[in-house]
Amino acid sequence: MINLLMLPLLIPLLTGIILIFMKDNILLQRWFSALSSVATIIVSILLVQTVRTEGIQSLDLGSWEAPFGITLVSDMLSALLVLTTSIVAFACLLYSFRSIGEGREKFYYYSVFNFLIVGINGAFTTGDIFNLFVFFEVMLMSSYVLLVLGGTRGQLRESIKYILVNVISSSLFVIAVAYLYSVVGTLSMAHVSQRISEVGQPGILTVIAVLFLIVFGLKGAIFPLYFWLPGSYYAPPTPVLALFGALLTKVGVYSIMRTYTLFFYHDTGYTHQLLGILAFITIIVGVIGAIAYWDVKKIIIYNIIVAVGVILYGVSVMTPEALTGSVFYIIHDMIIKAALFLLVGIMIAITGTSDLKKISGLIKKYPSVGWTFFIAALALAGIPPLSGFIGKLLIVQGGFIGESYWGAGLVLMSSLLVLFSVMKIFINGFWGIHRPYENEEKAPVKWLLISPVLLVILSALYGLGSEAIYPYISQAAETLSNPSIYVDAVLKE
Repeated sequence: MINLLMLPLLIPLLTGIILIFMKDNILLQRWFSALSSVATIIVSILLVQTVRTEGIQSLDLGSWEAPFGITLVSDMLSALLVLTTSIVAFACLLYSFRSIGEGREKFYYYSVFNFLIVGINGAFTTGDIFNLFVFFEVMLMSSYVLLVLGGTRGQLRESIKYILVNVISSSLFVIAVAYLYSVVGTLSMAHVSQRISEVGQPGILTVIAVLFLIVFGLKGAIFPLYFWLPGSYYAPPTPVLALFGALLTKVGVYSIMRTYTLFFYHDTGYTHQLLGILAFITIIVGVIGAIAYWDVKKIIIYNIIVAVGVILYGVSVMTPEALTGSVFYIIHDMIIKAALFLLVGIMIAITGTSDLKKISGLIKKYPSVGWTFFIAALALAGIPPLSGFIGKLLIVQGGFIGESYWGAGLVLMSSLLVLFSVMKIFINGFWGIHRPYENEEKAPVKWLLISPVLLVILSALYGLGSEAIYPYISQAAETLSNPSIYVDAVLKE
């Protein structure tokens, strides 16, 4: 059963390799990708259930026991994120079939898509800090190709900035890992945690903590390191944008969650206070951007930044309630952001523009698109009983328990402003006088709507069924608030 850990990585990896040899048979590529994606979801569900019943799973590759060998570790947080990634990837894949275009499909789109999933799932599953870097690189190299595939002017311009930022970030990552290794003498995450708990957290480790925050902050888009995100995410086609917006920044956020709860929890007065301040400003900047723009893609893109701030605020507070809220919220946000980007993509496919001032009256002809967007908007803002409510409630509760009243108040206030930003799309884009649009008859709306509807239904079930899901979320948060559970499971002590 323990080899279940390998399957969410092996299935997309082998699929990506096999698809290279199907270059000219697009129909076969689609079917093979879809079956592979469904298989990954099934395996991920089995993995979550295994972790639930048997505890944290670890696999020592090459028969070298931790901390000497490379270890894959699946605790509940990792397993839930792998499952969510697999579901979001399947939704984006279905959407791609009728929107990405044969030009991209013939140039290894589905292969690179699967390699991206390998990098993301690997980053969530690895128990080795250097291999976190390796999986980051797999993810980033795939994202470079997906960003530039199609070769439009905007894509090429933004890809240069995106690649430059990530090359610098990756260089800093290697330096941070080297510094950490020089102090603790190990790369196994569990062993690093054990070593740090033995020596406390002297000044050099606080410096390394800040360095890791810069590295993961660049990838996760926290203030002031988010500058690359609005332009880079604006450029690619809709399914790629949904995949990036839902998953890529969350890998950076997950890395901060993991390192700041497993490694750097001894000097929280400095490191977590700094994280809290940056999260606070990140929320403000994201909200300002979301309200200011009249471009439907930009509004949702800035809402990514808001969500990053909310999740990391919960991590900075470090109370069990806030950590539980952050886990709950990161899963909610991955699902609902993908749904919103796909819905916005349908609006653009119908109207041929992302300028909200040129769109109106869509609900008259496309009521299913309009009401699906309305429910997704409520979920994003955290309106009960939808999925965003529970996570935010727990984060705010944790903030009050941790006496972080300003931060908790800001999270509450941000919900209203986020609701305003997405309702601006709904009121201006769907209500009003219906305009005739040149290419609307060509848009395969019914097919494109399948993916966001599935995600919105899943989001609603996640909120309405929160009582059933809570034990899983609680188990994930318990590992974060009590690192010894993770350490003992991996080092088998």
